[in-house]
Amino acid sequence: MAPGGGGVYQDVIESNSAAFSDYGIIAPENMEFRSSIIRKSAAVGAKMGMASNSAVHELLECPVCMNIMYPPIHQCPNGHTLCLNCKAKVHNCCPICRQELGNIRCLALEKIAESLELPCKFQYLGCQDIFTYHSRLRHEQNCRYRAYNCPYAGAECTVTGGIQFLVEHLKGDHNVDMHDGCTFNHRYVKSNPQEVENATWMLTVFNCFGHQFCLHFEAFHLGMAPVYMAFLRFMGDEHDAKRFSYSLEVGGNGRKLTWQGVPRSIRDSHKTVRDSLDGLIIQRNMALFFSGGDRQELKLKVAGRIWKEQL
Repeated sequence: MAPGGGGVYQDVIESNSAAFSDYGIIAPENMEFRSSIIRKSAAVGAKMGMASNSAVHELLECPVCMNIMYPPIHQCPNGHTLCLNCKAKVHNCCPICRQELGNIRCLALEKIAESLELPCKFQYLGCQDIFTYHSRLRHEQNCRYRAYNCPYAGAECTVTGGIQFLVEHLKGDHNVDMHDGCTFNHRYVKSNPQEVENATWMLTVFNCFGHQFCLHFEAFHLGMAPVYMAFLRFMGDEHDAKRFSYSLEVGGNGRKLTWQGVPRSIRDSHKTVRDSLDGLIIQRNMALFFSGGDRQELKLKVAGRIWKEQL
């Protein structure tokens, strides 16, 4: 063995890329992975009590997904550790030395982990809080800075990210209409409304008070009755959404319907908001009456206004 155990890690590194590819897992870039392994080797070789917090954090990085490992932390007979999720992905075979993993727990590393304080994984989105090892997971499930799901309702988009990232995503990938201003008149047209049972119209986003608001319009059945529903969602968390109110209005032939409410955060999916009926609901017969003509074509104008509440 080379001084400091370097020879062992060198042998492991040489075969690492092939090991990862056998399991269909994309390995980190070779140089980055080599750096990570060497750092971990140095930390293990350090005298007791001399390792820094950052070195211990590196020991807790899963070598496959590079995320922080949480109990149960598994190890192979040679001491290579990995997280529970990745253990299933590599079919119970160590991706570094290819020994069978079995059900060996790394209790020492789990014990060390319990004494650590770690930053929230959403630090890159603005969270500056520090948590103990186990409370970090609980916090991250409800962190106000956690990534948002894409608010696009026309498809099940799986993209997540911060607000500005999602704004660019909506423009670039979904071709969503973006408008500046806090008042709007939007027209929804459908030539065969009697044949439409469930439909979602293209999302429209309004830039107002330095924030973004998503206008949704959907057709569905409320019980046995076909209805249309318009509602607004706020691109931000629920706390900030409550600082705003909005109104929606539809009308025609001397009649009108109005709705006033608080925009829901995009933390709530469009389906959640729709199913809670938190918006302007128009029965189809009424919508066709507002459309005028022979009531065979939907031509519905939705007017709205967004304002900031004085708290």
